[in-house]
Amino acid sequence: MFRALHSAATGMQAQQTNIDVTANNLANVNTTGFKKSRAEFQDLIYQTLRAPGGQTGTGASAPSGLQIGLGVRTSATQAMHSQGALHQSGNSLDIAIEGNGFLQVQRPNGDMGYTRSGNLKSDADGRLVTSDGFPVEPSITIPPDATSITISTTGMISVTQPGQANAVEVGQLQLANFANPGGLLSTGRNLYTPTAASGQAVIANPGDEGTGAISQGFLESSNVEVVNEMIDLIASQRAYEVNQKVITAADEMLRKTTDR
Repeated sequence: MFRALHSAATGMQAQQTNIDVTANNLANVNTTGFKKSRAEFQDLIYQTLRAPGGQTGTGASAPSGLQIGLGVRTSATQAMHSQGALHQSGNSLDIAIEGNGFLQVQRPNGDMGYTRSGNLKSDADGRLVTSDGFPVEPSITIPPDATSITISTTGMISVTQPGQANAVEVGQLQLANFANPGGLLSTGRNLYTPTAASGQAVIANPGDEGTGAISQGFLESSNVEVVNEMIDLIASQRAYEVNQKVITAADEMLRKTTDR
């Protein structure tokens, strides 16, 4: 009964984590470039009262063992880097990555961050920056008198200026790719940083080295599917309630055992 109490408690903790992850996914359903997470679990160590194949009292070999599980634990939260849907924004500085890759962003501490959020802006100096004002790398400056901006699928940025018949190239967007995107560390503000698990960034022009193409005037939506998240939420809630009932049942059995 004490084992049942402990196992059910770990089950409730695991389902609480599952609901926390689902809640964060649903909260970011409208976050540009957001990648949903999935909680993963492992069973805990087993109490082995008799090992499979062990000797029985008659000298025969037991065809199965006698093991009692001791619960569950959360082993990981896996980020799912599947492609989100693209929707047209009509803004010439909005871009979406069709395929693999991340934009490079210089963080305030000088380190490089990586993002799938392509809602770019132009700051007071004409530099391409994120919504938080972090400059995109390599640095690209848009002339203040530019009348139109064109971004090709390969990331080349061209502008048209008054008095010029032909567009002028002002910079080249580059993307970073990782051997294991799931190993990136989420730091908030739609940014990731590399870890030993993700591997080092491989920098290339869009369309090269396995990176995706750039779509101007589009944004990548969150890859959260609300219906699936709601199903997961209901399943987690029911599992939490069942574990709660196990604790109630084990406690009642223990009470009856100790009653005189």
